[in-house]
This record gives sequence, structure tokens and C-alpha cells, in this order.
Amino acid sequence: MSDSAKTSRFEDLIMPHLDAAYTLACWMTRNPEDARDVVQEAYLRAFRFFDGYHGGSAKAWLLTIVRNTGYTWLRQNRAHEMESVFEDEALDVPEQTPGPEAHFLQSAHQELLRKAMDAMPLEFREIVILRDLQGFSYKEIVEMTGLPIGTVMSRLSRARNRLQKNVAERAGKDLEREL
Repeated sequence: MSDSAKTSRFEDLIMPHLDAAYTLACWMTRNPEDARDVVQEAYLRAFRFFDGYHGGSAKAWLLTIVRNTGYTWLRQNRAHEMESVFEDEALDVPEQTPGPEAHFLQSAHQELLRKAMDAMPLEFREIVILRDLQGFSYKEIVEMTGLPIGTVMSRLSRARNRLQKNVAERAGKDLEREL
């Protein structure tokens, strides 16, 4: 494929997903400037290896590269954020069924949700971003992350439970301050 054909195809297939790439990188790095660096590096890598893209979801292919680039960036710049949550600790999250209050808090208090997302370990946060914000299927997330489907489903469930608990706790603290 000629360079101009490769560039044109890249622009048609990959460039429309720039916002999704930036969103994922922002949630991974928690910093807009760092996210821009990650996305820039990811797009350079994507273009360099674009000959290896053989169809399928261009968005999923790109976000896999963004995810991997983000993890590499975090290892190099913030290794302390790469510490995993022990499975025993993750299992301590009580099971909660989302009620109307949780839905109201999420829609009415976007800042609470952002803070709750920021407080979650990266391995939980990324699954929520990919599934709930980016709308990827479980199968696509498995392909992107290389995790078993059970792990993806488990992390998503635990992450959602943590979000509910954290949002509720933060909302309670805000209410106490107002009284």
C-alpha cells in the first residue's frame, strides 16, 4: 500500500475515534496533558503498525493501542498507580443493587462520580470506561485487554459496586457538611 493510500485509510478509519482515545487516556492518567501525550504516542504507534490492522472494529483496535500505551506511560511515570488490588480486598465489596437514589446521584452529581472514578484502582476503572462509557461489548473488551471473560465481568461488577458505595459515601459527607 502506498504511503498516501495508507494515510488516507488511516484518516478514514482511525481518526474519527480521537475523542474516544482521549477519553480513555484521561481516565487512565487522570490528567489532560498526560492524556494528550498518551494519545499522541498511541496514534504514532497505530500509524506505524497500521499495516497490521486487518479489519474488525477500528475503534477497538485503536483503544487497545491507547490502553497499552497508557499502561506503558504509567509504568514509566507513575509506577505507584500500577499496584494491583488483591482479589481478597476486591471481594470485600458488599453486593448492592442500584436503586433510584444511585441513579439520581450519578446524574445530579457528576463531580461525585468523577471523584469516585478517580478513587478506583486502574484495572477496575478501565473496564467501566470501556463498557459503560465507550460501549464496548464484553467480547471486544476481552480482545482489547487479553483478560478472560469472567475476569472482565467480575471487575465490571466490582467496579460498579465500588462506584455506588463511593458515590453514596461522598454524597453523605456533602450532606453532613451542608447541615
